[in-house]
Amino acid sequence: MKKFLDDDFLLNNDTAKHLYNDYAKDLPIIDYHCHLSPKEIYEDVRFDSLGDVWFGGKQADGTYAGDHYKWRLMRSNGMSEDMVTGRDDEYKRFEGFVDTLSLAVGNPMYHWCHLELKKYFGIDEPLNPANRKAVWDKCNEMLKNDPTLSARGLIRKSNAEYIGTTDDPTDSLEWHEKIAADESIDFIVRPSFRPDKAINIQKPEFMDYIGKLASVTGKESLDTVQDVIDALQSRIEFFVSRGCVASDHGLDYVPFRMMPGEAVDAAYKKALRGEKLTVEEIEGYQTKLLIALGKAYHKHGIAMELHYSCMRNMNERKLAELGPDTGYDLMGQNDSARSLAALLSELDKTDELPKTIIFSLDPTDNALIDTIIGGFQSSEIPGKIQHGAAWWFNDSKPGMKEHMRSLASLGLLGNFIGMLTDSRSFLSYTRHEYFRRIMCNMIGEWVENGEYPNDEAALKRIVQGISYYNAKRYFGI
Repeated sequence: MKKFLDDDFLLNNDTAKHLYNDYAKDLPIIDYHCHLSPKEIYEDVRFDSLGDVWFGGKQADGTYAGDHYKWRLMRSNGMSEDMVTGRDDEYKRFEGFVDTLSLAVGNPMYHWCHLELKKYFGIDEPLNPANRKAVWDKCNEMLKNDPTLSARGLIRKSNAEYIGTTDDPTDSLEWHEKIAADESIDFIVRPSFRPDKAINIQKPEFMDYIGKLASVTGKESLDTVQDVIDALQSRIEFFVSRGCVASDHGLDYVPFRMMPGEAVDAAYKKALRGEKLTVEEIEGYQTKLLIALGKAYHKHGIAMELHYSCMRNMNERKLAELGPDTGYDLMGQNDSARSLAALLSELDKTDELPKTIIFSLDPTDNALIDTIIGGFQSSEIPGKIQHGAAWWFNDSKPGMKEHMRSLASLGLLGNFIGMLTDSRSFLSYTRHEYFRRIMCNMIGEWVENGEYPNDEAALKRIVQGISYYNAKRYFGI
């Protein structure tokens, strides 16, 4: 029986151990998509307790921020909301989480938590009710006194070279500017352009947002769709001046509906009047913006990330009680294949298709995406169109393996740009270790089964590329 979380964790053959330890383990991390706060990075925040850094919860302003994965597990174990996101008794909350975690056999959260305890706190014994008080006290003492466990310290301990945050077009990027000017910060933090609020014409907050976008770009109003496009292009240029190399779009599904310009303008004006739009009007507006933005991304060398097939905030009672983004998003299922291909084709017609990374929350889309990306590659850069890493509910051991096996069988796994955290936690960088171990074990199995030769030079190139170098090249870091 193997020991839990030993040096060969998830590495089940000699080739896998060699590939991980000699080629993947010590490479820096390119975390090209996450939700860390640049303000917290600049201020080098410290954490009050393990509960603070692990769970988050209700903030002073009444909003909620923290680890949705953990919140969902705690709710699944019947913990009350004041123990899940409330912060009145952090140790009692921790007690409940430890009880919950002991039931989480097969869940990646069990592995992630223990990898975090081992890497950042030197604790390699399984967390359980018998030792939870000792673990709590040790972690809290270290968080209080160890200078390497601040926000910046955790990034350095993680060997993270590049961090791509997620930022609204109206953001001043003041914290990114301060980070760039601070010579003591020896890693890269760049903004990523996330224009969801300008694209979601169907949302009730759309009118207010357009007013904010107009103000930021020095306009009294944005009267036409072209005005909105011009404003967004202006903000893209501002982001590029601050080092932006990626954009991100969170879509329910990928829309594609070409409509005459007059019809799109009419739909836009209806939205500004607060009138309800048809599905056709919504999709016509969104398609026009996505095409215009895609062309702008291509012009500036920005990668376009498309995340879709998520049903957000589906529990209406909890949405009313806690607000959005509190752990009540679900995996969606829709047929975006044809519209996604049509969007890429429309941009490709004029040779303005940007580098594109495609993520679906529905794992049954793996093969569809892998065939789509193969239809739009070019000589601009190897792997110009990417199937992004197994995302969100799929970044488990089986989810990662299914994603990479599909990509390997239908495309070029060796050009894959690898893992990202998509996280709000400074401890989440162990997910890169988790991914690298799973990737090395999978490739090692193929070698030991005689399905790929034991070609040292080729294996080194593949493993190091997926772990680090492909993303470094792709984003021009």
